[in-house]
Parts: sequence; structure tokens; C-alpha cells
Amino acid sequence: MINKNIKIIVAALLLATAVWQFTENNIGNGIFLIILVLLIVLIYFKNEMLIMTLFKFRKQDMDGAKKILSKINPETALVKNQQGYYHYLNGIINAQNNLNQAEKDFRKAIDLGLNQKEDLAVSKLQLAGIVMSKNRPAEAQKLIAEAKQHDTKGMLKEQISMIEGQMKQARGQKVPMWYNHSKKRGF
Repeated sequence: MINKNIKIIVAALLLATAVWQFTENNIGNGIFLIILVLLIVLIYFKNEMLIMTLFKFRKQDMDGAKKILSKINPETALVKNQQGYYHYLNGIINAQNNLNQAEKDFRKAIDLGLNQKEDLAVSKLQLAGIVMSKNRPAEAQKLIAEAKQHDTKGMLKEQISMIEGQMKQARGQKVPMWYNHSKKRGF
């Protein structure tokens, strides 16, 4: 894991060397160094460890993702937006076994900000589920409403309606049959 400031210094040095190579008429060396600078700038804005973690998520390897995330020091290695995604991914992992830590991670991710509205909607919906399990329905309802606003593509409609149904069951209200998973469906 390379510190984000070191990445900038190395990119600046490579850029200066590329300019020097162009002035010496070594065009091929200069182009190669410019490509290296672009690669380092890309890695600065898209952290390599977070990308590896996303690949682990895609393969459903939560243990591998957790190991990679544990190697990252978010304050020194990540820019602010990447720190939000670090906490977002950590919250997803911790939601399986440590709800208190998951709540902290999702709140921190929301505070730091996430690029995509769908990610923000997922984090608010996950946070609503955690808050609902801790018997704070007013806060959960507020988070669900915010998640609905951020879900512009409608990808989370089913999950949102399921959590709303669970909230109604917790309050003792009558819910439609399709919310109630304990009853058997059929004739």
C-alpha cells in the first residue's frame, strides 16, 4: 500500500523526467514516462486495493475482501471519496456479524460521501435495517425515505418494500400476504 502523497511525488518526478526526455529528443522515452504518469494518477484516484476488494466481492469471497480491507489505512492511503467507499465496503462485510461496527461504517460512508446514488441508497437501506433491528423505527423510516430518493433506477424497490413490511409487522399493523413470509402461500 503506497501513501497517496508518495504517488503524487512520483508522478511529478516522472512528469519532469518526461519533459526532460522530450527536450533531449528522446520522444519514445518521454511517451513511455507520460504513460507511467497517467497510470500513477489513475491509481491515485482509483485505489488498487479497493479495486481488488471489489473483485473479491464479485466472487463472493468475503474473507478475502476483509483481508484486503484490513491492509488499508484509509487516512493515509485514500482520498476522501475513497474513504467513503472503504467504510461502505467495510460496513457490508461487518453487517453479517457485527451490527454496531456496521452501523458506524455506514454512517461514516454516508458522511464522507459516495459517488453513485445507488451506493448511497444501498448504504442508507442497510443502515435502516440495522437501526430497525435496534428498535428505532422513526430513524429507520427516515432512512428508508432517503433511500427511496436516491434509488433513481428502481433497483432497490423490492428490498425497500420488504423492509417497510417488516416495520409494519413490528408495529403490529395488518400487512398484505406477500409481506408475511411466515405464512405459506398457496390454496
